[in-house]
Amino acid sequence: MLSSSPNRMKIRILVCALITTISLSLRAGTSAQEKAFIDKYKAAFETKDTVTLESFLYTQGADPAILGFYKMMQSSEAGEKITKIDLVDLTPEDAKKAAAPQDSPTGGKVCLTVKPIKKLVIKIEKKDANGSSTSTSENFIAEKDAKFVIPVPGPCK
Repeated sequence: MLSSSPNRMKIRILVCALITTISLSLRAGTSAQEKAFIDKYKAAFETKDTVTLESFLYTQGADPAILGFYKMMQSSEAGEKITKIDLVDLTPEDAKKAAAPQDSPTGGKVCLTVKPIKKLVIKIEKKDANGSSTSTSENFIAEKDAKFVIPVPGPCK
């Protein structure tokens, strides 16, 4: 019985090492996916590539009026230089807000069509002869079909 104890300990250590390795690999993959998303979004934004910016929108089940608004918002400051762009974890307040039905501009209630997992935070600073201004925008980010998307609200189900 005593001889099996060191073997059990070795197995536990190997299992812990394996779990740690897998966890770190998954986290690294996620970080690479996040970096690729941020780089692509920033490049599209700064070059005013509205086709690519709109490709980030998840439109399945979206309210058409809200979709038009989201497209307009995607391109409203496009072409400006991004000072800072990050994908951040949702706070409990963010998660609560994302899950709650919102009033639709066309009447009724709308909900996000896919559950967000992150928030895209973009900061832009503009300077010209009249002075400077700073703006920050935030979008919920979901993962659908192994890619990050910006969910557009649609009728609640």
